[in-house]
Amino acid sequence: MCNVSMSEIVKIVEELEHKIRKLMHKADDLEEKNKVLDSELSFYKDRLQQAGIQVEQLESRIETLKTANALLGSEDFKRETKIRINSIIREIDYCVAQLSD
Repeated sequence: MCNVSMSEIVKIVEELEHKIRKLMHKADDLEEKNKVLDSELSFYKDRLQQAGIQVEQLESRIETLKTANALLGSEDFKRETKIRINSIIREIDYCVAQLSD
């Protein structure tokens, strides 16, 4: 049989209790850090979504400005102006054809 004294058993139990308390404290700390990180993640997801929306809006404004410049006949956009005018003429021709039928 095992020759372990009562005092040795008490010492082992006390060490186990101490280690368990440390682990529980560490688990509590990790849970708190996890909550903070979840909160930060949510914040940054929202910011990313807002930035994406803003990018889409800015891209739309860029396209609108390009179209406006093309229609105004800006020197930089002469080719695009001609293409846009031709496109508009085709659309008008299509509409006239539809009305004629």
